Amino acid sequence: MGSHSVPLPTPTTPAGREGLEAILQRPGRAVVALDFDGTLADIVPDPEQARAHPGAAEALAALAPKVASIAVITGRPAGVAVRYGGFAGVPGLDHLVVLGHYGAERWDAATGTVNAPAPHPGVAEARAELPGVLHEFGAWHGTWIEEKGQAVAVHTRRADDPQAVFETLRGPLGELAARHGLILEPGRQVLELRPPGMDKGVALAEYVREVGATSVLYAGDDLGDLAAFATVEKLRGAGTEGIPGLLVCSGSAEVPELAERADLLVPGPAAVVELLAALADRL
Repeated sequence: MGSHSVPLPTPTTPAGREGLEAILQRPGRAVVALDFDGTLADIVPDPEQARAHPGAAEALAALAPKVASIAVITGRPAGVAVRYGGFAGVPGLDHLVVLGHYGAERWDAATGTVNAPAPHPGVAEARAELPGVLHEFGAWHGTWIEEKGQAVAVHTRRADDPQAVFETLRGPLGELAARHGLILEPGRQVLELRPPGMDKGVALAEYVREVGATSVLYAGDDLGDLAAFATVEKLRGAGTEGIPGLLVCSGSAEVPELAERADLLVPGPAAVVELLAALADRL
């Protein structure tokens, strides 16, 4: 990775260029935060088969010692993201944390341990009703229920018409979530029922504050990343006390809402890894 020759791309917005320059000027006070699925790992039909891009751990290990911290912020359980990412025991990744379930869980590379709250009772209650809801709306065939401990998700990517099934289920699953004190988080052909109170924006804001960062990069690909984008926009808009930030969108075809707000567009996880490696080389 040290011989990497891909140049560091230039953000298309003034705010993004300012954010990148701040990271380059004071890397030891920078937080690099990344989503997992669709950003570090390709989207696949079976979420249990998702794995980080083969070069992700190496690129992160090259970058981590040069910045204040790297945080992977994901809707997955923290331990699952660690396994699928291959992050445990990688030399150089001592400054990595994984904030799972939108920040409700936390894995620290320095200790190798996960801290997690007790599951919300509404998750189990909603899970018990899910098969009936899918059957009622003719959406059983081709859908996939993912158990996530602190949440439960219904994937429609395997259905004959994934987007049509997604739209059919969005309302009923929103009602199911509300009945059990949960919220519905839509994504790329996935509908997740999870407890309220945490999202990627809250998790990112709290972690930036904890680290005392003076700049931040956030990369994501999905609707759930909009909250983190909003946090970066709020941080860098806070006048003289603001924190410069760079917003990166991994892919743009399925989630134009994210692409429109990004400072830098890259075509997917392989390009995100290239970006991380180029940043490490530049630093």
